[in-house]
Amino acid sequence: MVRWGGGLSGMLLDRCRVDCGQERSGVGNEGLGGMTLGTAATAIAQDQLTLPQELVLMLLNEESGYFRQVRGWNLHCAMVGAAMAELSLIGRIDTDMESLTLLDATPTGHPALDPILEAIAGESVEHNAQYWVEQLNPEAEGLIDVVLDRLVEMKLLEHHDGDFWTLASTGFQRGEQVDAVGGSATEFVRTRIARVILENEIPDPRDVIIIALINACDVLRFIFPLDEESERRVELVCKMDLIGRAISDAVTQNLTSPLVRRSRLGRSIRDVKNTRMLRNRNLRSGNLPALMADLAGEYGPVFRLKQPFQEPLTVLAGPGVNRWAQREGRRYLTSTKYLDGLEDVYGAHGIIQALDSADHFQMRKAMQQGYSRGRLEEQLETLYGLMRRHMAEWSVGEVYPAKRMSRMAANAQFSPIAINVESQDLFEDAIEYQERALNTFVARVMPSFLLNTPSMNRRLKSIDELIERIQRSHTPAQRMGQPRDIIDDLLSLHANEPQLLPESSLKYSLTNPLLGSMYLGDGLGFAMYEMASQPELQERIRQEAEVLFAEGDPGPKDLAGPNADVTRRTVMETLRMYPAVPGSLRDVMNSCVVEDYELPLGSRVLVLQSAAHYMSEAFPDPFRFDIDRYLPGRDEHRTTSYAPFGLGTHKCLAHRWVEVQMAVDLLMIAHYFRIELSPADAKLRISPFPSMSPSNKVKFKLTEQLRALPV
Repeated sequence: MVRWGGGLSGMLLDRCRVDCGQERSGVGNEGLGGMTLGTAATAIAQDQLTLPQELVLMLLNEESGYFRQVRGWNLHCAMVGAAMAELSLIGRIDTDMESLTLLDATPTGHPALDPILEAIAGESVEHNAQYWVEQLNPEAEGLIDVVLDRLVEMKLLEHHDGDFWTLASTGFQRGEQVDAVGGSATEFVRTRIARVILENEIPDPRDVIIIALINACDVLRFIFPLDEESERRVELVCKMDLIGRAISDAVTQNLTSPLVRRSRLGRSIRDVKNTRMLRNRNLRSGNLPALMADLAGEYGPVFRLKQPFQEPLTVLAGPGVNRWAQREGRRYLTSTKYLDGLEDVYGAHGIIQALDSADHFQMRKAMQQGYSRGRLEEQLETLYGLMRRHMAEWSVGEVYPAKRMSRMAANAQFSPIAINVESQDLFEDAIEYQERALNTFVARVMPSFLLNTPSMNRRLKSIDELIERIQRSHTPAQRMGQPRDIIDDLLSLHANEPQLLPESSLKYSLTNPLLGSMYLGDGLGFAMYEMASQPELQERIRQEAEVLFAEGDPGPKDLAGPNADVTRRTVMETLRMYPAVPGSLRDVMNSCVVEDYELPLGSRVLVLQSAAHYMSEAFPDPFRFDIDRYLPGRDEHRTTSYAPFGLGTHKCLAHRWVEVQMAVDLLMIAHYFRIELSPADAKLRISPFPSMSPSNKVKFKLTEQLRALPV
């Protein structure tokens, strides 16, 4: 095979050096940059950056928290090409323009490389690089996951909820060479590439291959300012190495082949018959995830609902769809259009639920601390006190509607901690207005005039009053010495980024946390239902509470430890069976293929991620409330099939907060009271819109107070 320093590569190298105004002396047969196969193999042994890792770092766009906009197929081809190039550099395979040859099948010990090597070694017939790029494309998604996980382990990337990544702030060292231009691994790689493209430095083999792969993905121009001279330089560099040329050409040919893509567009989306919907038992009970799971079983993971007086709605439901939505949804779906009506109600522009890409990521970063588990754990003592104060209003023997009881309990704690405002007297009116707005302009199950009735106009005043209370409680004097809350974060964002959070959006943004109380309360209501209907479960939670509260209120480590295990798993199973927000509406902004179904541009889709919760392939016996699903060995939640808080970029920011507060509330209720259904054989009914909540017919009865509540 022709290698660096000889043959065609040598001639191209000479030409490059002439173009760069440099001599060839001092390089010889070692190749550019002095890297031989031996030193490349040593680099791998020292656990330095591999080509797949460097490619990921180069493609990461920290402004949006994800890869630059490379189509899924294209990105997969490039990742496979990077792995094959790494195997070539360390002497496991060899390739030219015609063929790819196995040299050494010995595993490298790198989980991102060995599956590729094993596949090549397992084939008795020799193929070229293009064949392998296409053949191994389905392995690329797992390869990307392995690379990202490893970069996080190396503390080069930080992972955030919603599958966002940012560069770690720690410095980066590669062997004896320390990056002196800023400290991050991406800057280290980018600086090398910039010197080759913009400063005419002679590249080493890795630089050539990375440049060729990024150029094949057509994103190089978005990373560097390329003029005509730089583009000629890129074109020349991409031709300098036979390995890089063979693999990048293979990638490019796969990217431009229309037959490969169109061969997948073979299944037509079926329309659901209305009679099937109406006869389904889960429709009558209000269990939307179970209904959609049934329909997916009959019509496939992508099907269409034809609604009266509305445009058709395409539903995506199932484990495969969830995996796609988690990884690829951000490239093809947008949340902007369908929320126009809701923004108009509040006079807002660019609410977080309607943002995409970099703006959405920036707003999430600004708000994530306010909704984090850590922010709540800092105020656990306050949380306990607020719940005790609220439970002191309960009376033994009384019967309480489940929805109101659980929502008021959740808001009694959430509102003072999250927004530093007492809002119990305003909560029900404000929530009723917000629910009506969601039902009208998002779920679209009500006509718009119902938001403008006299009763709704009266309830709207409660939102105005809430805004006034928030403003009065968040002056500099009032906030002095107080724990930071989500309102502080939002006001800070408005002051520093008024285009991202304009004044017109403050009314919505400042009152939106109240919806958090609603969703949290509904989850608590379902958990209380399971506890009330299963006395043995209630007793197990009570036993945990007695241990945890034996010597005072438990701290964060206690709640995360083995003494709260049953309660935590009860919360997890409640969220599986009764997710507050079972799905998300989106519009298709780029036509795409999901599970072999083509979604055309502009179509509206409902990503019903929680439908997988009721599919037996993901959760055996899905209608059974089984907290043992989450024990080691079963771990049924460790896939994207478990998605009670959504998937991808719009995953709920407060999901860790919700889990902690729900666990605390269950423990405290079981510790102080015995709770039953009223009547004892009452069946659960669900209100599905705008979120899943216990219906008004579900009621709880406090049958006994087990101990006095501290004053």
